[in-house]
Amino acid sequence: QVQLVESEGGLAQAGGSLRLSCAASGRTFSTHSMGWFRQAPGKEREFVAAISRSGVSTRYADPVKGRFTISRDNAKNTVYLQMNNLKPEDTADYYCVAYSGSYTSSPSSPDYWGKGTLVTVSS
Repeated sequence: QVQLVESEGGLAQAGGSLRLSCAASGRTFSTHSMGWFRQAPGKEREFVAAISRSGVSTRYADPVKGRFTISRDNAKNTVYLQMNNLKPEDTADYYCVAYSGSYTSSPSSPDYWGKGTLVTVSS
């Protein structure tokens, strides 16, 4: 079991930037690949990004490629999502997730979820 706590989201204008962070409890943070999901109003929860245990490999959903960057600091048990050039379509509840191991086997099926944080992007 790993506890995940997202930072507070926020409101940004289209074209702006926000950074989310997620703090993970426990001493096994580096054994988990990490990621972010989001759920927009009226839509299903969708995969956003994932990062390998070492931080060497990343994966992004097509809508955020080139705009979002996932990173991690294993020394701080923290994963980040830097969101640039935000669009109104990015408005959603964002969830930090952790995988038992690698995300490559089932990137859409994380094992642990944070409670979510709201990001609102105005046009």
